[in-house]
Amino acid sequence: MDAIIFLILLVIVIIFFKRFSNTVFFVAIFDILLRILTFFKYNTFKEVKDFLGKYVPENIPHIIGKYTEGTIYKVLLWFYVIIMITFLYYVIRIFIKRKKF
Repeated sequence: MDAIIFLILLVIVIIFFKRFSNTVFFVAIFDILLRILTFFKYNTFKEVKDFLGKYVPENIPHIIGKYTEGTIYKVLLWFYVIIMITFLYYVIRIFIKRKKF
């Protein structure tokens, strides 16, 4: 279920924005959100832990690992790493552009 939701949101972003940078930002934002929710899952009350543990995956590599294995897993994980490296490049580029010396 979580992979289907992620793929639907990714397709919507690709269709409406049509730029690779927007897709990269979406993947990074989605992964950061999942990691923040994972922090809350492990550091809050039992009810919140149970809810987040049941409905929220830990991060995108966890989703990939849940539904694939072997070579496909490695290819998708490397694709994820390339997207995160690209995200880091965009963030650094924006930071340097806006930095006033």
